[in-house]
Amino acid sequence: MSDAAPDSPTEAPVTPGPVTRKSSRVKLSPRVIQWLFAGITLASVVGVVFVALRQAGPVSAKQDRPVAKARKGEFLVILSCRGELIAGKSIQILAPTKVPDLRITWMAEQGSTVKPGDDIIKFDESGARRQLQETEASLNQAQASMDQAIAELRMTEQKDSLDIADARTAVENAKLDVSKADVVSRIQADEYKLDLRLAEEKLRVKEAGARLSTASGESKIAQLRTARDKNKTEADITRDRIGRMVVKSPSVGVLAFLMNYSRGWMNATPFKVGDNVWAGSAIAEIPDIDTLQMKARVEEMDRSRMTPAQDVRIVLDPFPEKQYPGKLSRLSPLIEQNFEWPPSRNFRAFADFEKVESRLRPGMNGRLDVIVDRIADAISVPAKAVFTRNGKPVVLVPAGTTLRPVEVAVVARNPDEVAVKGLEAGATVALIDELNEPKGAPKQ
Repeated sequence: MSDAAPDSPTEAPVTPGPVTRKSSRVKLSPRVIQWLFAGITLASVVGVVFVALRQAGPVSAKQDRPVAKARKGEFLVILSCRGELIAGKSIQILAPTKVPDLRITWMAEQGSTVKPGDDIIKFDESGARRQLQETEASLNQAQASMDQAIAELRMTEQKDSLDIADARTAVENAKLDVSKADVVSRIQADEYKLDLRLAEEKLRVKEAGARLSTASGESKIAQLRTARDKNKTEADITRDRIGRMVVKSPSVGVLAFLMNYSRGWMNATPFKVGDNVWAGSAIAEIPDIDTLQMKARVEEMDRSRMTPAQDVRIVLDPFPEKQYPGKLSRLSPLIEQNFEWPPSRNFRAFADFEKVESRLRPGMNGRLDVIVDRIADAISVPAKAVFTRNGKPVVLVPAGTTLRPVEVAVVARNPDEVAVKGLEAGATVALIDELNEPKGAPKQ
């Protein structure tokens, strides 16, 4: 039958559906993964071992150990000592005397350069100005009282002069009446004589009263003048105090304020605004920079090797890159005791600069290198390059990957370098003794 359903698979109808793609990822078996993991682990272990062996193994002397070259030239034998800069000449600034209640209200900057006449310190002058106003008021009152007393005396003197003049007129009239005694009766003549005596007595009384008034007035004026002069003197003193409450620079230089020990030695600090100052105390100083010198402490064993006029090199802590040449000017003849802790006793050496720079300041700490000898054409190496073998000094010369000890003789020694014999100029020497280092010790 032609319309029967086909049962052959080739004739079955095709149903459309999603198209699936074949995966390109390669699947590894567990055994292959284990082999790969083992290989990676082995490579890591080999790398770590290689790095460790490379670090622990010998390398070239140029890369592994610090070295230095032996230098040939003049070798300076020096004695080093510590010290500080001081000024050979300085001017102290003192607080004004006979001025009470000194309190600083303004100060110039520490370390600033000042010229003659510049303001350095100002004190509180409010109390002095209030006192000046009161004194000037008393002075004006005393002056007015004295002027009034003088005017009153002048008026009294004028009145007394008029009274004396009237009394003299009366005496003259009485004398005229007495002269008429020959032409008048005896009784009238006696009356005229009595009137004359009374007029003369009144004249003497008026003159005595005038003298008394003048003396009394002059005494009162003298008292008022004394009071006026006292107030004037107090006003002048107060004005002078106010003028001295502004301290000015007496010379050119660098201003340095001193320590204020009013709170004790342990709490001492430089003077500052607000501090109370006692009269006549030293507040600051202006050192002359051109007279700066190094004052150093010298040990007793080094004192005998130093003499004045020796060349020196001054190295200051603020400027370690520069050496200042100079001369040793003097040495203290006796040991001096210092007040540092722990206390010590040393000689003092003073050295002058060949040229003083403007940036130098008193109080800077530094090192004084005194050149006590000069060795020409000496072979010198760093002090770190000299070691000891069997009680003898040696230097270690690189030979391939090892070091070879070379015995030398020490001619002179400085803190940083040593003059030796038995070594050629330009030879390379090691700065670390690797031959005596224990195995496994870390390299420096």
